[in-house]
Amino acid sequence: MSGSVLYDAQGPRAKRRNVVYSIVFVLAFAVLAWWVYRSLDDKGQLDWVKWKPLLAGSEAWTTYILPGLKNTLIAAALSMVIALPLGAFFGIARLSDHAWVRVPAAVIVEFFRAIPVLILMIFGNALFAQYSDVGSDDRPLYAVVTGLVLYNASVLAEIVRAGILALPKGQAEAGQAIGLRKTQIMTSILLPQAVTAMLPAIVSQLVVIVKDTALGGAILTFPELLAAVNPMSSFYGANTIACFTIVALIYVVLNFSLTSFASWLEGRLRRGKKSTGAVLPPAAVAGAEAAGAAV
Repeated sequence: MSGSVLYDAQGPRAKRRNVVYSIVFVLAFAVLAWWVYRSLDDKGQLDWVKWKPLLAGSEAWTTYILPGLKNTLIAAALSMVIALPLGAFFGIARLSDHAWVRVPAAVIVEFFRAIPVLILMIFGNALFAQYSDVGSDDRPLYAVVTGLVLYNASVLAEIVRAGILALPKGQAEAGQAIGLRKTQIMTSILLPQAVTAMLPAIVSQLVVIVKDTALGGAILTFPELLAAVNPMSSFYGANTIACFTIVALIYVVLNFSLTSFASWLEGRLRRGKKSTGAVLPPAAVAGAEAAGAAV
């Protein structure tokens, strides 16, 4: 039987058509890449003088890029550390049997999940300016972290709730059958299994946190990585393309490192839950039974 359960095997005409489509796409992409290259070259954006400060010197890195990267990492790390446990708390609270816990948690999660993170940052900046003693230098960091925590904690709460609900009901019923309380079932049975399934979605949200720190630089003058492009480009002679390229590559490395670590952690968790598959000899089983009977 030819073909697959998911799709039928392609015939000769379909194969030729797909080859033609592939060739057309490659040619169109090559033409677009050549047009971009020529446009940048005609405007002098590919000249070595534009890239030299970033590739052949350290002044641009120590003055602009590394301080901006440091602020990005600080804001992202603080947001992750606060948003993860807060999201887990509200996600579990939405599953409570008590309406006085479940309903307020649902209202809070849905409210902050519906508001754009940029509005939350602006609101946080105004709040700290009027009702706190936070200085003007530290206020953008506080506002960025506040906006990121409120929004991403609500999204993470939905991820946690969906991950727990995706587990078979028999898991909770088995815990109830042996007399475990709901808290014990949640912490000992449901959460350990749900974490592995939720990990890709959680990491995707953490990547969003890293990228959304750039909103603080665009609106609240938070000196993060992307905000370093304008002063750096102005100082080194309008090398905007070079500056944006280097900053974009740094973001790619950051996010790729985060997702790679998550993939490694997910694989480790999955391997840790698998049985070794070793078959015990009858003598070992008999010895274990005898030891149990003696106890």
